[in-house]
Parts: sequence; structure tokens; C-alpha cells
Amino acid sequence: MATHTLNLTLLPDNAQRLASLCGRLNEHIHQIEASLALKIQQRGNVFQLSGSESAIADGSQLLESLYLATEKGQQLNPNQVHLALQEVGDKPLPAEESASAVDTPLLIKTPKSSIKPRSRHQRDYVRSIQSHDINFGVGPAGTGKTYLAVACAVEALVTERVNRLLLVRPAVEAGEKLGFLPGDLSQKIDPYLRPLYDALYEMLGFERVGRLIEKNVIEVAPLAYMRGRTLNNSFIILDESQNTTCAQMKMFLTRIGFGSTAVITGDVTQIDLPKGTRSGLVHVSKVLAGIKEIGFTYFNAKDVVRHRLVQRIVEAYDDFDRQSVSSLGEKSQERQQD
Repeated sequence: MATHTLNLTLLPDNAQRLASLCGRLNEHIHQIEASLALKIQQRGNVFQLSGSESAIADGSQLLESLYLATEKGQQLNPNQVHLALQEVGDKPLPAEESASAVDTPLLIKTPKSSIKPRSRHQRDYVRSIQSHDINFGVGPAGTGKTYLAVACAVEALVTERVNRLLLVRPAVEAGEKLGFLPGDLSQKIDPYLRPLYDALYEMLGFERVGRLIEKNVIEVAPLAYMRGRTLNNSFIILDESQNTTCAQMKMFLTRIGFGSTAVITGDVTQIDLPKGTRSGLVHVSKVLAGIKEIGFTYFNAKDVVRHRLVQRIVEAYDDFDRQSVSSLGEKSQERQQD
């Protein structure tokens, strides 16, 4: 592959901004080099980029974007560089670009902040939520499935597109026995709902969330509490749905009434159901796959927006699982030959 070179001059020449861009001991530059397979040499505000044509294009775009971010005195850190790298490396498809030009920019507005989907799968996910009544977000931890769903729900509630917001999780033990915890079922399940509370507090504020819960405008409940109900004009999120049984998933989906939107999130690699019990999320993805009015978005390790190592951990587990399946297949073939 041919190696290309580009000299990029960042203006204005500001030593403090350049120090923020490069990071301590040039850690941000090394991070960009490793991610984009680039060689970057710096002299003042001039950066020489060497590598493939596409890598140089990505690298120059990223450096200009990060330098612009330092304009108001922002001190960059490795996590911000990591997130910026994901956006640069995940260009929209031509069809997506044309759709973006027509549609409103993807920015979810909540009272406390505006949330921007970062990866292509996140953008597809938000668009799907905006255009479908029932949506599934399936993928590993840290990909923003729940957070973006809560953001869309808060936006729908604030703009009065829905009257109520319901956040639901199955009451499944994740390696710990709920029976030994004090309190009734609602109190026992409360710690498992903490990620949903945290997202709400960030977007609406602690006091406002408390008032809305008191008025029953926001309801956070175990999945068992959904049986027998019909939910109209509501935004319903079923989180950790990999821990539903097939019967529970069917029960939940048939609760959805007129004017409601439902988002079901889960990670099929983290199922805590008893051995031999089939996951409702795994089952439903096959049962409903042919219904166009239902949206399915599948995330992968590249969509992880947590600590940089989380993406590496998810990739490592995926590689290990693939190797295990391949090894089992080879052993099965050997037995058949014998």
C-alpha cells in the first residue's frame, strides 16, 4: 500500500491549545497514531501525517476537530480523543448522508442537556425510535442502548408527545440472591434500576424526577408489575430484556396500547436466567424479524462509549467465544470421522 504524506497547519498558533491537543507526553498523538495506523510528526503548529490516503484524511479531520474543541480553553483527555476517534472512523453511508441533509439533525434535547448519537449504529437506533412504535436495541454493555432510549423518552415526555414514562426491568438475580435483601420486591429490585434513575437525574434533575415519580408520570417498576395492564400514550423502556423468558417478552409486548412507543434493550451475552431457560430477547429477535414496522438495531464493540478498555474487553470476549465455537466444531468433525 502506497504511503502518502500531508503537512497540516493548525491556526491560530497557540501553545496552550496545542499542548491540550497533543496531551501529556504526546499521549493523544500516540493514541491517534495507533487507532488510525498513522505516523504523526509535530513541529509547532505544523503536523506531518504519513500513512494511507484514507488514514491521512481521517487524521487531518480529527486533528482539526479536536483543535477547534480547545478554542474555549477545554482541556482534552484520552477519553474525549477516544470518542472523537469513533466518530471519525464511523462515516455515514451515502444514503444516510442524504437522509441527514433532509431530516432534522440528530440531537436529542432534554431539559438538562442535549445528547448527540456518536456512532452510525447509535444514529440508526435513534432514527428507528423516532419512526417505529416498537424498537429493539441489542448489543454489548456501554454502547448507549439504555441511555439513548431514556433520552428519547425524556424528550417525548417534555414535548408532550406522551403522557407517561415507564422504565421496566425483569427481577432476575445476577449472581446474587434477591431473597436475602431486606424489603419488599420493589425495594429489592430498586438497586437493579439504578442506571435508569441515574440517566433520568442527569437529563431532568433530581428534584423534578422525584416530583414526576410522586405524580406517577414516571414509573420505574419490575416487569412482573406489567401483567394485566394496557399502556396508552406512554413511552415504555424494557431494559436488560435478555433476562426475560419467552412468555414474559410476549406479555410485555402485548401491553403496548395506542399512542405508545416501546424500546427493548438487552445484551444476549449476559443472560442470567436459570440454565435451560430460553431468553425472550433471543427468541423474539427471530419471531419478529420479518415485521418491517418493528425496528431492530444491533450494536457491536465499536459502539462502546465507556472507558477505552471496555471496547477492548468486549472485542476480546467476542474473539474468545468465536475461537471456542470453532474449536468445538473441529472436535465434532473429528468425532464424526472417527
